[in-house]
Amino acid sequence: MEERKIRVAITHGDINGVGYEVILKTFADPTMLELCTPIVYGSPKIAAFHGKTLSIDTPFTVIRNARDAQDGKLNMLAVVDDETKIEMGTSTPESGEAAKVAIDKALEDYKAGLFDVLVTAPVSKNSIKGFNGHTNYIEHALNDGKKGLTILTNDDLRVALVTNNVAIKDIAESITKQKIVEKATIFYQALRRDLRVSSPRIAVLALNPRCGEDGVLGDEEQTVITPAINELAEKGIQVFGPYAADDFFGRSAYYRFDGVLAMYHDQGQTPFKAVAYENGVRFTTGLDLIRTAPAHGVNYAAAGKNITDEQSLRNAIYVAIDVWRNRQNYDKPYENPLPKLYHERRDESEKVRFHKKPEE
Repeated sequence: MEERKIRVAITHGDINGVGYEVILKTFADPTMLELCTPIVYGSPKIAAFHGKTLSIDTPFTVIRNARDAQDGKLNMLAVVDDETKIEMGTSTPESGEAAKVAIDKALEDYKAGLFDVLVTAPVSKNSIKGFNGHTNYIEHALNDGKKGLTILTNDDLRVALVTNNVAIKDIAESITKQKIVEKATIFYQALRRDLRVSSPRIAVLALNPRCGEDGVLGDEEQTVITPAINELAEKGIQVFGPYAADDFFGRSAYYRFDGVLAMYHDQGQTPFKAVAYENGVRFTTGLDLIRTAPAHGVNYAAAGKNITDEQSLRNAIYVAIDVWRNRQNYDKPYENPLPKLYHERRDESEKVRFHKKPEE
């Protein structure tokens, strides 16, 4: 029996950025429609404007409800006012509101079970009041008590952050043993369940410059990071470090690990984007909703110029689909566990007894 196509919701991002460009370029390739059923949360009129401006003639089908999405089509779900003003290459309140409306509608439809995975085109935090990234926004919107974690990934490198979008002056006090243990645990579980790494090895970076080299440790490494590593090791999670970030990435030591846990935004994002800007993916794990995104931002400077490579968005779709399938395969053996079979040693008849697994 042929499996049904995975429904991939795609929010259009900032309408003044490169979101529509990479979406239209991605689905100009008809083989993408053999892989999934895309539902773009946006505006047919705005999509058509971008297509005409960029000379990208990708056909799409207009729908009014995600339930009406058609296989083999690029489905454009109208959720944004067609009269929203477009100012290519500029951050505006209107573009921020259009991005937020698309995200909100997608989350509403996810709760209704209308799609399987979510891919988000880039937005500008400056355009959306109170917005501190998709992961935090989705976590609060779902409000089910689960914690999200963003992983930056490509074929060679996977990076997660202990803190994100925190001012440099506040980083040290934001890093706690509990937070490191929490983030590393989510990271470890994602590597096993979502990315199917059987026995993950995670490198933990030091906070202070040159700490971790030749056994030299700073205050935070001694009082926070190393104790967290020890606690994680006691739980059976393979973590190593702390490593000095410059030396670690300079020697390409990440090839020896399945994941890297960085302490703050630039420590992890900068080296990742240096090696994977055009093909990297942001992946939110820890939540029931699978969300991915291209590693690049709105890139206002390139908007409307037809010079942005769509490979990062294409890879985001691939990763979302792979994670969805990986979770199905990983969870399947646990759906109907067999009763535990054992012999009662004191029973001379060697009668086989069955014992149901206790409720967790």
